[in-house]
Amino acid sequence: MSTPSDTPSRVDPAFLQELGDLIARSLELDVAGSDIDPDAPLYGEGLGLDSIDILEVALVISKKYGVQLRADDADNHRIFSSLRQLAGHVARMRAT
Repeated sequence: MSTPSDTPSRVDPAFLQELGDLIARSLELDVAGSDIDPDAPLYGEGLGLDSIDILEVALVISKKYGVQLRADDADNHRIFSSLRQLAGHVARMRAT
């Protein structure tokens, strides 16, 4: 049985682009935030981020949005599985 945290919520396309831009700028990627496929994996294939990149993304998100992303969170694999999942998580956390 799935729970609301298991399924990607409908995320505002403008927020997806904003978060994509933030990731691209903070990691100095050679891709525009708007060109990041929201459903592609962030790790390895897809965007190609590694664990250090993910830590940097978590720090930038924490500073900008006030959302704490902990390294020991059991849901990190899901949260960072794609831009859409990450944006949905950040949006949910900001709403609480």
